[in-house]
Amino acid sequence: MKIPRLMMYYLQDLPADLLPLVEQIADLATDLRWTWSHAGDEVWKTMDPQLWEQTENPFVVLQNLSRGRLEELNQSTQFKQHLLNSLTKARNGSCDSRGWFGEVHAEAKLKGIAYFSMEFGLGKALPLYAGGLGILAGDYLKAASDLAVPVTAIGLLYQEGYFRQVLDVNGWQQEIYSYNDSSSLPLRPVLAHDGAWLHIPIELPGRTVRLQVWEARVGRVSLYLLDSNNLLNSARDRGITSKLYGGGEEIRLVQEIVLGIGGWRLIEALGLEIDVCHLNEGHAAFVTLERARCFSEKRQIDFWEALWATRPGNIFTTHTPVAAGFDTFPRELLAKYGLIYTKDLGVAPEELVTLGRRNGQDGNEPFNMAYLAARTCGRINGVSRLHGKVSQSIFQVLYPHWPECEIPISYVTNGVHVPSWDSPWADEIWTQSCGKDRWLGTEEMLANAINKLDDATLWVLCGQERADLVRQARQRLRLQLSQRGAEKETINQVDQILDPNVLTLGFARRFTAYKRPNLLLHDVNRLIRILTDAQRPVQIVVAGKAHPADIEGKRFIQQWAQFAAQPVVRKLVIFLEDYDIALAQELVQGVDVWINTPRRPWEASGTSGMKVLVNGGLNLSELDGWWAEAYTPEVGWALGDGKEHTEAGWDDVEAEQLYHLLEEEIVPMFYDRDATGIPRAWVARMRASMAHLAPQFSSNRMVREYVEKLYLPAAIIFQQRTAQGSVIAKKLRLWNEQLRRNWHQVHWGNLTVSEEKDGWVFEVQIYLGEVLPDFVQIQLYANPLDSEAPVCETMRRHASIPGALNGFLYRSNLPTTRPYTDFTPRCVAYHPDACTPIENNLIHWWSGTAVLHRNSQ
Repeated sequence: MKIPRLMMYYLQDLPADLLPLVEQIADLATDLRWTWSHAGDEVWKTMDPQLWEQTENPFVVLQNLSRGRLEELNQSTQFKQHLLNSLTKARNGSCDSRGWFGEVHAEAKLKGIAYFSMEFGLGKALPLYAGGLGILAGDYLKAASDLAVPVTAIGLLYQEGYFRQVLDVNGWQQEIYSYNDSSSLPLRPVLAHDGAWLHIPIELPGRTVRLQVWEARVGRVSLYLLDSNNLLNSARDRGITSKLYGGGEEIRLVQEIVLGIGGWRLIEALGLEIDVCHLNEGHAAFVTLERARCFSEKRQIDFWEALWATRPGNIFTTHTPVAAGFDTFPRELLAKYGLIYTKDLGVAPEELVTLGRRNGQDGNEPFNMAYLAARTCGRINGVSRLHGKVSQSIFQVLYPHWPECEIPISYVTNGVHVPSWDSPWADEIWTQSCGKDRWLGTEEMLANAINKLDDATLWVLCGQERADLVRQARQRLRLQLSQRGAEKETINQVDQILDPNVLTLGFARRFTAYKRPNLLLHDVNRLIRILTDAQRPVQIVVAGKAHPADIEGKRFIQQWAQFAAQPVVRKLVIFLEDYDIALAQELVQGVDVWINTPRRPWEASGTSGMKVLVNGGLNLSELDGWWAEAYTPEVGWALGDGKEHTEAGWDDVEAEQLYHLLEEEIVPMFYDRDATGIPRAWVARMRASMAHLAPQFSSNRMVREYVEKLYLPAAIIFQQRTAQGSVIAKKLRLWNEQLRRNWHQVHWGNLTVSEEKDGWVFEVQIYLGEVLPDFVQIQLYANPLDSEAPVCETMRRHASIPGALNGFLYRSNLPTTRPYTDFTPRCVAYHPDACTPIENNLIHWWSGTAVLHRNSQ
């Protein structure tokens, strides 16, 4: 690889014999595989240990090496042969292997996946994330690289990532926005065919914005980042990508235009063959429009036909547990930015706007990005089993009269990229017991290996990790206090805070009301008694940020900071500032119990608790998100009763349950030791959690599931729709238009039910008018019982009704023990090549009184 252009000033006077060394280091330093493959840590540490510890960015370490130090490294056989060359060989070998996808799906016709996300959390060196959505996206890319899945990612390069947090002397959150200097980020400018920096144009009202493109290598995966901070743009437009989730509605809308429309134009400019376009949340929904526009331009067809062709290749993952969380934009703002684009599409603005509204005729309804994504994607999924059901409820408004259980939303439960979150001690144990490439193996193999480990090995692991966390927490607290201007005596007392042999709880997340971050503080005196028990003490490490506009969230933080400052618990409670990916890694690698207290069902998935699994940490969590499907008594503890509660006082109930679990189960189990000092019951839970949950909730499992459950089927349908001049898409477009034009003519006649020995015979009359009978299905439907699937039986056309235009008698023999009143006929849109109801939601239910005939035999 060539050396990044932004380093040329640094290299211009270097002697020729140093250039190969610098180019080799730059190649490795700009491949973010080092964020999870720690074989390179010794290389970066050897170059400059202080800089590496301070920045955790090998690209910055390289940029700051003196000429003399480079010459020393170039003369060192130990460095070049045993460290640098070995690292290069290992990286190239890993990236050149066929990987899981090449071995298991070698015959698959999936050419490529484009993954769009507003944020990506890959490591401290590239701060382009705010929270869980970005961390999940980063873990997804790492797993895709490990598995050799053909993914290309698209995002934005922000001059300011999410804010850095400091607390003032009163414990009140202050926000600091640090600048992302692109010259020090592990990125490479993307060049066009003519050797110039690649620019992507976006038309905005009265001007064209030029977006420059950067590439972050993530192992086998390329992450392309669009950047408006271009001197050819106006000062205002240079600020489009200035801040992650910054500014007001207008900036947010323009950012989403840049991500979606600019992102697909980048795909086109790079000449990438993409079958599947994956939207990580609705922020990127405009990409579906631009994809259809480009397709229509190439095939010389209109936009709607192009949308029918490309829709099956679009996948929308929603992470939002409440409808209020969707991005919406007012009519006026959408009109300002949409008029130019609708001309390019050849579509009337009012037609396009209906895609983002529940009621397309309501001119006052805001434009909803999630609705746009739902209407222009062929598949939708939630991020846990429970969230899939919650999402069916949220999106039911787009499928009027359809039962909630049939709303076309599946789920793929999130996972975490285990190598990014395991401690050095855990990594050693897993490597020894399961091998170097363990996370590419089967869940059963991993479970068997952990089950063979003895109790002492697992308990030693806990002690090593806890000691590391205590050391790191003290170091961070010492820095916090010094930057706050604390007295030297106060700073010197930091080494008395926390004890490496005490049960350690961890609580860290975004501080906002629905996460109930202060549930543990519900009864402060009781919590103090739990923490300060002389025989069985407990300590807790807390971290988290509140959104700058969330005053209530800031108050929660202040309460924790003030609680931690009380003399009675000062040595046992610590609030660590500036929760980010680096601090999260330290916490999940060292706590004994991870606490999560969201208000069900507002935690769509929640991946923080998954990160402790590999390290032997246990979860104490609300039965929400992933924990609702993961929890059994053998692997951790649960809050709540698995139901939703809105009644006043429920927080009191769960706070009592939280204290009770700590007092009666968790603390006693941790301190109940045998003669060798090992808590056998505790280690048993550790083992069960590590063996069964760590493999199950890994991002490798998640990405494999995306490939097999969503990507491969989507690619097949997309290729069928776009083959032979898009003939299927043309037919479907005409089918849809004919149905919608004549659907009002559909009405029902009589329904008769006859009793049979093993069930019922249903006969129903229906008048379709100008709707062709092959364009619909007549079905018998019954709601599901318990956890079973609903009954949906296709009725057969039995006879024509004399004198009627497309009037028919439909019949069905239904063996069942359920009463006939459970079943209702319905008419739904049908085409063998269509996906209903996601592509056509027309449905007409029979209503009236059935005539029952007893003992027809």
